[in-house]
Amino acid sequence: MTNQQTLVFDEATIFNNLPGKNAFYQQDILAVSQFNRQKLDYLFALAERMRQVVEARGGIDLLKHRVLAALFYEPSTRTSSSFIAAMERLGGSVIPITQGVQFSSVSKGESLPDTVRTLEQYADVIVLRHPEKGSAATAAHYASVPVINAGDGPGEHPTQALLDLFTILEEMGTIDGLTIAMVGDLRYGRTVHSLTELLLEYNVKLRFVSPEILRMPLDLMNKVRDAGYDVRETYDVHEVIGEADVLYVTRVQKERFTDLAQYEQVKDYYTITPELLAHAKERMVVMHPLPRVGEISYEVDKDPRAAYFRQVRNGLYIRMALLAAVLCRGEA
Repeated sequence: MTNQQTLVFDEATIFNNLPGKNAFYQQDILAVSQFNRQKLDYLFALAERMRQVVEARGGIDLLKHRVLAALFYEPSTRTSSSFIAAMERLGGSVIPITQGVQFSSVSKGESLPDTVRTLEQYADVIVLRHPEKGSAATAAHYASVPVINAGDGPGEHPTQALLDLFTILEEMGTIDGLTIAMVGDLRYGRTVHSLTELLLEYNVKLRFVSPEILRMPLDLMNKVRDAGYDVRETYDVHEVIGEADVLYVTRVQKERFTDLAQYEQVKDYYTITPELLAHAKERMVVMHPLPRVGEISYEVDKDPRAAYFRQVRNGLYIRMALLAAVLCRGEA
């Protein structure tokens, strides 16, 4: 028999011998400020268990008869489908309101508080994406079941940041000591905001690469500097490509611009190509939260350092781990 065939998975073995205790049970997941190094270690170890489960047998019935309501006010491919897949691989069910709330009572003018108070009558957990910053906290205030923030406008995207950090750990074997370069839309990019906050739990160097109008918000830059990190801003990706262990690329988000002329000026500012990566370290990774719209050449996909689709897969394991931790006590 193979090792995978001899593995036994149940709630006890899934949660047994993890680092620390489950601090997520029945908790809202709204912001990366909720996570410290200990909680991250626990979650990443649980995500690794979920990887083993999926690879060995496809899933586990940890959440049988539990229901997730996926409430997406904005378009989503990866986040919505990975949460749905995560819940189903854990044996649960999903109420999908994902490809247009125009077909729900929201189109009739129903408020967010009333929508979540309705969905909690059917569901054990609500996953919310909404265009307004702070919307997830508003939903959590009114909901009596846990709310997981799947992106609140230009605010945060905590589960994306978690899977990004997990990917760095999986790809590089460590996070401490790395140089992380973030490239593209650093002003509106909620993924880079949340990831930067999480990286402050580690010993890293940070390089921010963007056009002037898309620089990292000043309050976050001040937080990084006040914490004493080695941080540098530049508009030229060539200045950082040789030192980066992680090149985290983001698209310029047209939907966040009120002045489309500004968007046209910066939309094609950066393109990651094989020629650029010829100057990068042999052991490094290129990441992207996706979707891409031209920031990374398709030729880069052939490079073993291109980790963005492995990053997508890791989203399944992280979201399985979060759902299991939020809905199970996790006592071995």
